[in-house]
Order: sequence, then structure tokens, then C-alpha cells
Amino acid sequence: MNPDLDKLQPYPFEKLKALLGQVNPPDSLQPIPLSVGEPRHPAPDIAKNALLNNLERVSSYPSTKGLPELRQAIAHWAAQRFHLPDESLDPEQNVLPVNGTREAIFSFTQALIDRTGDPLVISPNPFYQIYEGSAFLAGAEQQLLPCLAENDFIPDYDQVSHEDWQRCQLLFICSPGNPTGAVHSVETLKKLIALADQHDFVIASDECYSEIYCDESTPPAGLLQACAELGRDDYRNCIVFHSLSKRSNLPGLRSGFVAGDAKLLRDYLKYRTYHGCAMPIQHQIASIAAWSDEAHVIANRDAYRNKFEKVLDILQPVMKVRQSDASFYLWPETPIDDEIFAQRLFAEQHVTVLPGSYLSRDSDSGNPGANHVRMALVANEEDCIEAAERIKQFIQSL
Repeated sequence: MNPDLDKLQPYPFEKLKALLGQVNPPDSLQPIPLSVGEPRHPAPDIAKNALLNNLERVSSYPSTKGLPELRQAIAHWAAQRFHLPDESLDPEQNVLPVNGTREAIFSFTQALIDRTGDPLVISPNPFYQIYEGSAFLAGAEQQLLPCLAENDFIPDYDQVSHEDWQRCQLLFICSPGNPTGAVHSVETLKKLIALADQHDFVIASDECYSEIYCDESTPPAGLLQACAELGRDDYRNCIVFHSLSKRSNLPGLRSGFVAGDAKLLRDYLKYRTYHGCAMPIQHQIASIAAWSDEAHVIANRDAYRNKFEKVLDILQPVMKVRQSDASFYLWPETPIDDEIFAQRLFAEQHVTVLPGSYLSRDSDSGNPGANHVRMALVANEEDCIEAAERIKQFIQSL
């Protein structure tokens, strides 16, 4: 077997299962899971109907490149959402449908990394674990940049040495961030583009939470948007990942896209042709419907906005927690060790949260996820309010 498999750590939810398996929750309380970022809001009827009305398409092989109509719908959505110049995002060259961002992030890294060049992948810490796994299995070394409160949970890119930027082949950014919900400014994105120009590395921007934000007038900026403001219509060295999982509550559809540098996507398409990961045609047609409708996305944001407001009213008097810039996560500090907090909360209140240290790695300055937990406000409003009340009661009992 590939010896790099030995570098992989257990997935956070495997660690959580082992931790919670040591205790028994009270049978008198219904379980409320806030640990997994799986949207529970209703999927839009427009997408479900398109799926049902095209089930006969299961009889046909899909193409790896996807339907032209899907690529056109994606290009139109991205251009409108991120204020891109007309026709700068060519559906034929700059867009590629994928089976969700998780699969795409992993496979793109395998296609990109040159193992002969002492490769380095730079990622945030805490981070989405696929960044780490994809780097290791591509034969790269990983450098982690801590996301700390004093820096508004944005990595301090100035701490990366000139030598490490020179070695870097791939920089992962996650904006809005998982688990912090922090958003990179356009100015920061432009700074990273300049660094990519100087040192010739690729920026992979994971933007799958970009459509869940609190201020309707201020959507999070995207990497392609920063390119457009710089007049870089070729999007050189820039790749973005988007998904319908969070935006449209369609995690089971496994539908997203990669967009940006046409040269990179041309070679990535070659890889995917051998990888065998074409999206089913009926899923593509449902995706066209979802990308073409904003009404359900606005309603989705309203639902999260209401939950954030009510949950924060309950929690802020008893713990240090703030409204995240975007995403459906809260990233509060815990008054005790985060593992002990999560375990005791489950044992005493039957509420599940994810220890922040499970989403991070130790460094010379400590673990940036320690003494935090990730709360995903994905349950219905009533359950989120009930969970907040139980968490408040638990903290007050400490």
C-alpha cells in the first residue's frame, strides 16, 4: 500500500465517536447534533422536480466535462455573483462541474502537485481535513498557518518565509472559513495573487460557504472577484471551488464546480477523464435548476440569520462567542478543555459539538483549535434554541 497512507490521521468524527462512546447521555433528553455541517433545511423544489423529471437519463453515460447547459449556468451565476467581466468566464475553458468540493479538492491536488520538486502545500490551521490528506497523498509536505482571534481568524501570510513561498506549489484558502466563518478581504486576496505571481504557485480557494452570510448587502468576496478587480481576466494560477451542498441544501446531490485558470482546468480535465468521476446527467439537470434560482438561497440565509440571532442571545452572556462573518458555524471559546467540554455536554445535556482541537494540528505555539468547539447551526430553529439553552445550563453548572 501507499506508505503515505500512514500519515493520515483519523477523521474528526471518528475521534468524536470514540470520545462520546465513553459516556452515556441522559435518555430523558432528545439528542441535538451540532457537530456535523450537514444542512437540514429543505432542498429546493425546483431542483428536486428537475431530478425526478429526468430519471430516465440514468440510462446514459455522462461526460466528464458535463453538459454545456450546466457549464453555462455556472458561468452565468459566478459572473453575476462575483462581478466578473462579461464572457471572461468561458464555459468551455474556465468551468468544470465536479461531484462536490470534497472530491474536487482531493483530485485537483493529485493532478497539480509535481512530486519531483520538493513540493510544499500551505493551508490554514484549523482546516478542512481534505487539504491535509490530499497534500500527503500527493507526496507533498504541509505547512500550517494558525487562524487566531487576534488576527480575526485569518492566517498571517507574512509569517511565511521567502524560501517557503518558493517551494510552495499550492496554497489552500478557505473563505468563509471552516470552522471559524472568517472571510478574507479583497485586499488580502489581491496580496495572495501578487505572491502567487512572484513565486509561481496556485491558489485554491474553497468558497463552499460563500452564500451563507448575515449582511445581505455585503456578500463575501471571492478569489475570481479579486482577479477581476485586478484586470486579470485569465485568472492565472487561481482556482475556486463551489458547491450546492450548503448554498442549496443539496449535500446528497454531490454537485459543485471548479472554475478559474483555463490551462490548469485543461490538465485537470485530463486527470478527471481517467479518474472516472463524471456527474450523473440527472444531477446535472437538477444543478442547472439550482444555480439558476436565487429565491431559495435568500430564504436559506434568512433562516440561518434568525437562528444565529436567537442562539447568540442565549450564549453570549455565558461564553465568549461572536457572530461569524459567514457560514453556519459558531466557534466559541470553552471555559474548560474542549474535549472535556464536548464529552460532558453530551453526557449531561445530550448535545453534540465538535472539539476544535480535532480540526487543528499541534504547532510550536500550541493547537489553535484548543479550547474552542465548532457548533453547526444546521438543525431547525426550535432545536438550535433548545441546544443553546442546554449549553447555557451546562456552563452555569461548571
